[in-house]
Amino acid sequence: MSEQKNANPTKELWEKGDFARIAESMRESGEALVRELGIKHGLRVLDLACGDGTTALPEARLGADVLGVDIARNLVEAGNMRAKAEGLGNLRFQEGDATKMNEINDNAFDLVVSIFGAMFAPKPFDVAKEMVRVTRPGGRIVMGNWIPNDPTLVAQSLRITSLYSSPPRQGFISPMTWGLESNVIERFGRAGIPRNKISFVRAEYMFNFPGTPAQFVNVFRRYHGPTMSAFDLAEKIGEADKLKQELEALFNSQNKSSCQGSTSIPATYLLVTVSL
Repeated sequence: MSEQKNANPTKELWEKGDFARIAESMRESGEALVRELGIKHGLRVLDLACGDGTTALPEARLGADVLGVDIARNLVEAGNMRAKAEGLGNLRFQEGDATKMNEINDNAFDLVVSIFGAMFAPKPFDVAKEMVRVTRPGGRIVMGNWIPNDPTLVAQSLRITSLYSSPPRQGFISPMTWGLESNVIERFGRAGIPRNKISFVRAEYMFNFPGTPAQFVNVFRRYHGPTMSAFDLAEKIGEADKLKQELEALFNSQNKSSCQGSTSIPATYLLVTVSL
């Protein structure tokens, strides 16, 4: 009974499957994004809700001292293996919760980065407060957040899979609300950051996969926690094939690759920069 009571739905969701298999399609854009962050040797960087290091490894390659924090144990283990394989002694990964980073001191980092990560944590006001707390005065916070109702891949795939998902638990706040500027301003404002210290840019992120859109959908079905859960429910009601067809139609319609048998799909996101 106590084990069930203490279960963390966010941790369970992202430990389901293996998001690292999805992240493989996100490496190129992750590296390009990091190159624009002005990272220099010795910069202290926290990569929050980092997965297996899509942006953390590029940060470390540029000479930053990087701590990657993620709630999913399997992704932390995968990140540490990637860092070891590249000989990056300036990068380590550990488990942690974006809403309550008790193990991290105040003002510990020059830069906090969270690309499509902390937006999925519950309690968004706590997340903003914690990011501000661990960033030194004069430092920066950079978030990449998917945008609700956007016509590109991520928002549309979430729209489709939500039709096959269980009703949200009480108190649930959609992670997509981080893609609205007014919400970002309110959340960081509650953490003491004035509006003029927050800037926004809409940017494009590419998913590149060495296979067809249908094969890419299958990777999501097998390894992406939220998509896996949607298929679990769809199978129970006899609509798994319908969900598969809807996702394949979406992925095919948005594929921009000029090479037959490969997939390149852009997705628009909100790039947030907070200056402390």
